[in-house]
Amino acid sequence: MNYPHIPIDRPRPNCQEFVDILMGRTPQRRTPLVEYIVDETVMRPIVENMLGLQWPGPVVDRESWDRYLDTFIEFWRRMGYDFVRFEIGLPFTAGRLITADTAPSGRDRAWVDEHQGAITDWATFESYPWPTLEAFDFHPFEYVNAHLPDGMGLIACHGGGIFEHLSWIMSLEGLSLALFDQPDLVRAVADRIGELMVGFYRHLVQLDRLIVVFPGDDMGFRSGTLIHPSALREYTLPWHRKFAEIAHASGRPYFLHSCGNLVTIMENLIEDVQIDGKHSYEDVIRPVQDFQAEYGDRIAVLGGMDLNLLSAGTEAQVRQHARFLIETCGARGRYAIGSGNSIPSYVPVENYLAMVDETHKVNGSG
Repeated sequence: MNYPHIPIDRPRPNCQEFVDILMGRTPQRRTPLVEYIVDETVMRPIVENMLGLQWPGPVVDRESWDRYLDTFIEFWRRMGYDFVRFEIGLPFTAGRLITADTAPSGRDRAWVDEHQGAITDWATFESYPWPTLEAFDFHPFEYVNAHLPDGMGLIACHGGGIFEHLSWIMSLEGLSLALFDQPDLVRAVADRIGELMVGFYRHLVQLDRLIVVFPGDDMGFRSGTLIHPSALREYTLPWHRKFAEIAHASGRPYFLHSCGNLVTIMENLIEDVQIDGKHSYEDVIRPVQDFQAEYGDRIAVLGGMDLNLLSAGTEAQVRQHARFLIETCGARGRYAIGSGNSIPSYVPVENYLAMVDETHKVNGSG
């Protein structure tokens, strides 16, 4: 199938309008694109075959970082986004399991060990190799900030959220047990992570092209939160409130990507944390249009194209649903279209392109 509206030869990004639409400060004359992550296995063939660029080699030093980031910026620009979203984070150590990717990515897939944590007691807490802000290299953020084309903004965050790092460092099983057996240890680990991330965000908001702080912190699964909502309210949401305060004090919105069924903590996220937008939806939990009907007058709604459709549907089905979301959610305002989660390696490139192309077609751009 052809994609007549992409890549865009002369993009006209407008990051201020993007923010104003999602904050409800201006009428929604178009439905902007938003995305959390686009996997390199999807990005690379687009860069090589549609943009005519050479894919950069592995990142091993600043020079190779810069080559990669130049390509990264050009991808977001030519696809018609108003921003570049970029994340890396402090190197918290956690046990990882690795296997071959079942998608044709040519690389391994890794996930965190849910049973055995790096911190299990006070002795392992004291011996844990805590990272430091002083040793962290902010150069990639600074490079993107300094090399954005006119009209584009930077959306950035710490890679991995406060709950994610807590459950990765202690393991989900270990954290669950420690909530009952060693709550003081859970508090100490959460606070150490949170304090480091506060310093990270204070540095990040100094970037002059930063337009939104947009972290990810997966706190749920299909039927509920991964730990009891009261534990999230006690150990992790107060830190999100601090991160949001840092963003708001600098004049930026605070959007949150969080997977799973979060109905039990949505009021806390909106009223206590004061998120300005929510991302990550699954139709089997609650379709994005239904979520927007309840919460869309209070926060921005981001994405929502179900990943099952994006990965297993036809291009025609993807286009049809993209148009439905634009005509339904976009018509209500404070909405940006994109995936319900991200663009992982198993999403066909053609389906991702169909969603983007249809959006530009409906918007009359490209």
